[in-house]
Amino acid sequence: MIRDVKATAADWLRRLPLIVGFIGLYVAFDVASFVHPLYGLNITPWNPAPALGLIFVIRLGRAAWLPLGIAVVLTELAARNPLAPLWTSILPALVLTAGYGMLGLTLARRLPRDTLLDDRRSLAAWLLRVALGSLLISVAYLLSLRAVGLLPAAGWWTGLKHFWVGDGVGIAVMMPLLWWLSSRRGRKRLLRSVLNRESAGYLLLGIATLWLAFGVGGHSGFKLFYLLFLPIVWAAARQGMAGAILCAAVLQIGVIVAMRALHYSAVSVAELQILAMAMAVVGFFVGAVVNEQRRTSADLRQSLHLAAAGEMAGALAHELHHPLTALAAYADTCERLIGEGDTGEALHSALHCVQRESAKAGAVMRRLQDFFRTGAPQPETVTLAELVESAVAPYRARSEQTGVRLRIAPMPDASLRVDRLQLEVVLRSLLANAFDSVADSPRQPRRVWVAAWKDGTERVCLRVEDSGSGLSAERATHLFEPFEASKEGSHGLGLAISRAIIASHGGRLWGEVANHGIFKVELPIIDTSAAPPSTRPVFGEGDR
Repeated sequence: MIRDVKATAADWLRRLPLIVGFIGLYVAFDVASFVHPLYGLNITPWNPAPALGLIFVIRLGRAAWLPLGIAVVLTELAARNPLAPLWTSILPALVLTAGYGMLGLTLARRLPRDTLLDDRRSLAAWLLRVALGSLLISVAYLLSLRAVGLLPAAGWWTGLKHFWVGDGVGIAVMMPLLWWLSSRRGRKRLLRSVLNRESAGYLLLGIATLWLAFGVGGHSGFKLFYLLFLPIVWAAARQGMAGAILCAAVLQIGVIVAMRALHYSAVSVAELQILAMAMAVVGFFVGAVVNEQRRTSADLRQSLHLAAAGEMAGALAHELHHPLTALAAYADTCERLIGEGDTGEALHSALHCVQRESAKAGAVMRRLQDFFRTGAPQPETVTLAELVESAVAPYRARSEQTGVRLRIAPMPDASLRVDRLQLEVVLRSLLANAFDSVADSPRQPRRVWVAAWKDGTERVCLRVEDSGSGLSAERATHLFEPFEASKEGSHGLGLAISRAIIASHGGRLWGEVANHGIFKVELPIIDTSAAPPSTRPVFGEGDR
């Protein structure tokens, strides 16, 4: 027990600077927001201090209750009537401490600890709990003020509205900012947002809209308040939740300064704060949607990368077949020569071939590792004819087995700077789709054609055509969308991956709407010495 007491004391000493800083900041927030106090009490239309208290409770748990209670008591003492008995301030302060403490523990239990409130589900859940919790706290606090005789009966509904609006706005606008500042991940993202040049733009727009809303239209009600939605929506749309949080805090402070400068009445301030909270909530939800879309896009890119790596593995397995087969043959030769006692030139030549084929196999495996690690192309110079022949080779046997006629037109003289294996994956995927389309079609005869031509002096166009059913206009619209499977059992990733690979090489891939299958690949070439042909190859009906 003595050891536990010592450990507890050590914890308190370690946290003492944090606790002192929290109490000082809480009191400073409360003093700065002491605007239009109702009946001289601590009931104001803007109260950001509870947001800080909730963060403190969420981070420290029940250990935060005592420092929170001290901070709340100090703020109540600062706001109370000096002629009133001391206990009339202590009782409402204890009610507020219990209320904020229980709300903080509820938020800690119900919200994921690592959340940054940047998804719609957690944001909506947080706002709902804050709205209900602050309402219950408001009712309990006003009852305590009535019990000690500080609040007249006639001021009950006005006090409830002012206190609920003040706490609700203060928590809703300031808590996301303080929550992000209390998280290392949140601080990094806020810092990136602050250092972004575009942030200066929406902050300047915020200042300009504040001047228009209050400087130009400040004495005509809130007719120009809607202008304040422009900078926060811009910030949220461009920088997600981080931009929305920063812009909302700046605009909230600007609104408070403007209201004090223009000497708005307490009723007008409360109404304006409701509009300010609506503005902040709209910005937060826009920012949450943007963050969700970015996470979805990142997850999709990762899925596409892994799927592409799977297809690359299939292509590399084909590449490995040749050196591994050669290795087996040369190893058998070495074993036979050693068995015959031949240690001369023939054995050394066979061992050299073993080393060469091992190096080839190692190079293939490194290509796969590089693709898994970065997904970046490994460019090399190849001719179009070599690329097409290597991609088509596995389908010659399939053509004979399935009775599908495969025709390869003469390739133009063109050199490409590409990742040969990645381009082979694309061409084999297109050929596989063409063979499947022909197999599923009742049309006869069943044929697949591959042709190419130079388009000007800098690009070459490759066409894969089949006698299948072709593309409808509706299907062509969604053809390259991930997970739009074209046949049963397919994950719908092949064409999306293929288009991404071609785009990474500076080219284009598209399908044409026709009564038979037509896919085209356009790539830049590095061989521009030969003049382009005057006409493109066209297949006649006899070829079909």
